[in-house]
Amino acid sequence: MNKFKVVFFAVLAIALLAVTAMAQPGGAAAGGIGGNESTVAAYKAIAAGLGFGLAAGLGGLGQGKIGAAAVEGAARNPGAAGTVQTMMIIGLALIESLVLLALVIVFAKL
Repeated sequence: MNKFKVVFFAVLAIALLAVTAMAQPGGAAAGGIGGNESTVAAYKAIAAGLGFGLAAGLGGLGQGKIGAAAVEGAARNPGAAGTVQTMMIIGLALIESLVLLALVIVFAKL
């Protein structure tokens, strides 16, 4: 069994080295000098998607927290429900504007 492991890992190492031996050079694959233009564009798209996803997700968590706090505040003091609702709507509008600003920044960078 021990010899089988050694042979298996030796064949695996040789197979992995053969893959890199047949790789194209960087300039020939992308057609440009250095071949990094398409890679940079791909990384920009991935970063923009992750960044906006993070902004939208955290904005959603913030909106949920504001809604929960407003409901709790109105339940504790029903007389101030109108004021609490007004402040909640202002807070939700500000959070939504920040998420939309993140979307504009993503489109501007791409």
